[in-house]
Amino acid sequence: MFGTNGGGFFNANSAHPFENPTPLSNFLEMFLIFVIPSGLTYTLGRMTGSPRHGWAVWGAMTALFLVGVSTVYWAEARGNSQLSGVNQAATALQSGGNMEGKEVRFGIANSALFATATTDASCGAVNGMHDSFTPLGGMIPLVNVMLGEVIFGGVGSGLYGMLVFVILAVFIAGLMVGRTPSTWARKSKPSM
Repeated sequence: MFGTNGGGFFNANSAHPFENPTPLSNFLEMFLIFVIPSGLTYTLGRMTGSPRHGWAVWGAMTALFLVGVSTVYWAEARGNSQLSGVNQAATALQSGGNMEGKEVRFGIANSALFATATTDASCGAVNGMHDSFTPLGGMIPLVNVMLGEVIFGGVGSGLYGMLVFVILAVFIAGLMVGRTPSTWARKSKPSM
């Protein structure tokens, strides 16, 4: 997971017990997925001479990640409302919620966290099947993929995608308040 693009020897990827045996290894894999992209935001701040800018980009990425994880977990823990007559409540005998396609060793929380982390970072690894998520829970990984997996981004492909979004946001905000690049040029010229 550190500097690679997911995959693995076994077809089940990180859901296979030989590749991801414990919750600790599951957490370590998610941590390694985010190490390089997070480090690159620090590098951005150092290279631009403005560490606050790097932290601002990292904060935006983290906020989007946390919203995604919260939404996926909320949708998956509620279960499927279309299954009438099926008890989906958490009890001593069952974990509750939508467990279809989830890794039983890790449960809904870690499967939601892993799905959001891998689609935020273009990793390609899975420990739960994204097509088995509820409609709202599956929407978040799909939106992450459709955004180009740039929320944290993968090795060599994430930070520049996020920076394009930052530049677009600043440009559009400038248009909304009347500060276009042409007004920047006019204001910077010395008057005679």
